[in-house]
Amino acid sequence: MSVFDVAFVSAVLTASTPVVLAALGGLLCQAAGVFNMALEGQVLWGAFSGVLFSHLTGNAWLGVAGAVVTTTAYALLLSVPTVAFRADPVVVAVGVNLLALGLTAFLMRGLLGVGGTYTSPELRGLPTFARLGLDVPVLGPQSPLVPLAPLLVAAAAWWLARTRSGLRLRGIGRHPEAALSLGLKVGRYRHGVVLGAGALCGLGGAQLALGNVTLFSEGMSAGRGWVAVVAVMLGGARPWPVLASCLLFGAAEALGFRLQGLGLPQQAADAAPYVITLLALVVAAAARGRRRLLEAS
Repeated sequence: MSVFDVAFVSAVLTASTPVVLAALGGLLCQAAGVFNMALEGQVLWGAFSGVLFSHLTGNAWLGVAGAVVTTTAYALLLSVPTVAFRADPVVVAVGVNLLALGLTAFLMRGLLGVGGTYTSPELRGLPTFARLGLDVPVLGPQSPLVPLAPLLVAAAAWWLARTRSGLRLRGIGRHPEAALSLGLKVGRYRHGVVLGAGALCGLGGAQLALGNVTLFSEGMSAGRGWVAVVAVMLGGARPWPVLASCLLFGAAEALGFRLQGLGLPQQAADAAPYVITLLALVVAAAARGRRRLLEAS
């Protein structure tokens, strides 16, 4: 079996899609001047609410809708303190992440009646292209949310670069005082992107719990939200470099699983994506430092 084949590309897309959606939300926040570190908790909440609504309704798409709506509402816990009351976004984000970790574990026992991991033959996962009768190369075993992720990145890139509201958002992020002096509603824009990031994280969480697998496990976001934060930092809040950073994580995770099948210890395979992400961050920081030294000289 070859390590790099069509199935490998499919595995990369599977692994990277929740990260891409969360990172896109973080990118939009960064463009508006809001450093969003709450992506981890929001992805976890999206995964839990997606499974919960799918369990209650018996319909995976209603599960996705529930994940998007409730995670958007959950994002208010970040938006209101940081935008309306100018609280420290890092401190608030840490609280949001910890709350999601504890609250999902608590509600899982109360609403689903189990702890640890919930799965059931009656739990509906997202349909794949193959199940829908569509023979799409690479995307056959994927849910429709997988190709949606890069399309949303493309839409965001166009919006930020080509539309009046997108250019205004970037201006708010770079010079909020000047934007205020021109009469722009800085707070309204920032509230909007933080809530939009919540919706994207809900979509990513739903894909993680109902598309990648069909279950919910405590803490199943497993650092993907943090990887999304790193992707935003690596990509400099630019859509296409951020997408490339997310695909790097997905490739590392897929490669780790492949090498595990060839005898690599599970712990090493699990750690590989995060090690590669950290190394990429160090290399990018070193490159930026070198450019500053060259410019100073």
